[in-house]
Amino acid sequence: MSHLTTELFRNDSYIKQCTATVAQIDERGIQFDQSICYAHGGGQLGDHAVLQSEDGRSINIIDTIKDRETHEHIHVVDADTIAGINIGDTLNMELDWQRRFSLMRFHSCLHLLCAIIDAPVNGGSIQIDRARLDFDLQEPVDKAELTEKLNKHIEADAAISTRWITDAELDAHPELVRTMSVKPPRNAEGTIRLVEIDGIDLQACGGTHVTSTKEIGAMLVRKIENKGKQNRRITVVAADAAS
Repeated sequence: MSHLTTELFRNDSYIKQCTATVAQIDERGIQFDQSICYAHGGGQLGDHAVLQSEDGRSINIIDTIKDRETHEHIHVVDADTIAGINIGDTLNMELDWQRRFSLMRFHSCLHLLCAIIDAPVNGGSIQIDRARLDFDLQEPVDKAELTEKLNKHIEADAAISTRWITDAELDAHPELVRTMSVKPPRNAEGTIRLVEIDGIDLQACGGTHVTSTKEIGAMLVRKIENKGKQNRRITVVAADAAS
């Protein structure tokens, strides 16, 4: 039986802990009534967290994934650690915040790249220490110039916010979808989440983001690779970690 989890991070990426009631347990992991953990998708890694049980045990969430057919939000744990945990139990969930914040910074940075480079996106990946986007772009890109433009947007301290539109509104504005390979998540309510960087970018996205470009921190375009006739892979890293 599938269960739909309330995804608290959709409206507030800064929630670091919550109480959660076990809704389902199976060989894949645990599902809760609500969660602060982002599930792997859209190029962004799934969150890690620690669960505290009522009897004082700590249980590590080592990944968070989503079943793309049933939309189940699954918290992956070591099966040996959840003996005695049952449906209906309430646990405290505490996010691995340092890991999440790194992912948020890089995800917001990639939206800035989309604003600078006017080309469709073929794919991307957001890691703890780097991120990349593949652009459907034939012309070469200058690494130093791109780094300069990127950091100019970051230093602008532009506000980053989210809002929701209907499926029909998104279908009427296909330009809000930048990725060719990944579609923004749609939900049972028929709404789509937009991420807006004030004066810079607006696009459909289900990921977690910082609230200001300045929180991203200085970035460096580490390399630009040709991955095909019209595919430019651009990788960014934090400037203070690039030396």
